[in-house]
Amino acid sequence: MIYRDRTIHVVTWANKFLFTKEDLKTPVRALSGGEQARIHIARLMLEPADVLILDEPTNDLDIPSLEVLENSIEEFPGSVVLVTHDRAMLSDLSTQILALDGQGGSRYFTDYDQWTRRLKHEEEEKIKVAVAVQAKSKLSYKEQQELAKMQDTIATQEAEVLRLEMMTSDPALLSQPQKLADVCKKVGDAQKKVERLYARWEELEAKKQ
Repeated sequence: MIYRDRTIHVVTWANKFLFTKEDLKTPVRALSGGEQARIHIARLMLEPADVLILDEPTNDLDIPSLEVLENSIEEFPGSVVLVTHDRAMLSDLSTQILALDGQGGSRYFTDYDQWTRRLKHEEEEKIKVAVAVQAKSKLSYKEQQELAKMQDTIATQEAEVLRLEMMTSDPALLSQPQKLADVCKKVGDAQKKVERLYARWEELEAKKQ
């Protein structure tokens, strides 16, 4: 076998991937899934390459095969792009972590632990800011939510007033005094609700200062 410009006996190469001399006589179809995976790793390591791209290589591997894979990646002379959920492997092998924030941003970290520490720090800072804003505004969380939606609430209620006012001009309604009176009462109630909403808005804004 030729590996990294060196000649290696096939038995020595097989031992490297946990196979004995006797195993070399066994048909591939008779091997277990983990053993077949180690064969694939052995063949992959013999391919000349500058960059090795591995997408979730640990899926369905047994522990011996995982150890073989990790050792093989460590010995690979080129660059390795590794996509995996195996945090232990990331910590053991990675020299640089590309972290995606899910919002189009990305940053590099030296290892997985540094990334998780950064995430924890950022989360703590967000909590501190939220607490500081709430303390400064003197508004409860519920009041902050109410204030944030106030403009939309008022706009919706004003649209309701306009709708009711237009109904009072409907010729069909003008011929029915009782129904007209009911609609006029609703107009008055809706207008009072708008006034109360504006008053509440001013109250919340004043409390926020």
